[in-house]
Amino acid sequence: MPVKPTKVAVLLAAYNGMQWIEEQLCSILSQEDVDVSIHISVGPSNDGTESWCASFAAVYSNVVLLPSAGPFGGASRNFFRLMRDVDLSIYDYVAFADQDDIWHIDKLGRACRLLQQVGTDAYSSNVLAFWPDGHTRLLDKAQAQVEWDYLFEAAGPGCTYVFTQSLASAIKASMVANWQLLQGVSLHDWYCYAFARSHRYTWLIDREPTLHYRQHERNQVGANTGFGSKIARYKTIHNGWWFSQARLIAVLIGREQDPFVRGWQDLRRHQLLKLSLSANKCRRRGRDKLFFFIVCWLTALFGNKAQ
Repeated sequence: MPVKPTKVAVLLAAYNGMQWIEEQLCSILSQEDVDVSIHISVGPSNDGTESWCASFAAVYSNVVLLPSAGPFGGASRNFFRLMRDVDLSIYDYVAFADQDDIWHIDKLGRACRLLQQVGTDAYSSNVLAFWPDGHTRLLDKAQAQVEWDYLFEAAGPGCTYVFTQSLASAIKASMVANWQLLQGVSLHDWYCYAFARSHRYTWLIDREPTLHYRQHERNQVGANTGFGSKIARYKTIHNGWWFSQARLIAVLIGREQDPFVRGWQDLRRHQLLKLSLSANKCRRRGRDKLFFFIVCWLTALFGNKAQ
């Protein structure tokens, strides 16, 4: 009997992507050992991305361009739209894709095999960040998961995420049920990871890099490398964005009444100092645990605009 090919829906959010999108789409269409269908949602662009994607979809029967629904105001809302509007029930797996990366030829095949072999519900992986000058750097996100990491970080770049159909459907249902509140979430990958972990779905973070993660001046969220990026990250924390997002996500996933969350959600000085002692449970990577501890103390001592 012939083996039924694994069907994967790839959800690609695009915006002003003419410089890179063709190379990315070709890398997705070249995936081995899977039956790929690409669903593209384009935010209103001024570089011809929408019309180019329409022409591309007219040539490839497994590429679908969704009707215009923007502006979205960010990639996350575009991905939320894709999850809501694409019929996911006919696929075995669902994956996210950015417009500017380059996928390794076995990215999806490897993810699907590991999901089946290990028996997990979601997959993400390390990536190779690369710059216009040819420089590359491994971004390692595969540290052991800890009790509360999902409230304070994602599982890595969302462009590596692959979900089983059952998990994707559950995430979709949660999004539709909380659509208006969801619009306040800035990072779709953080939300999806938090939903999965908090609802006892299992998640595999693969040490093998499965794509080249393009770095350029228009990255909405890029590689977190160097001292400058740490300063930039601290500023988003001090201005209230990070803790506000953590509180919002806790509400959306139904964890706002958990004693741990209630212990810090008001962001009072004593709560933040106490939260700092849980750094080992809140971030995966060693230096991020230290950074979390320091940020909690600095925020407690010098204030947080999210209060």
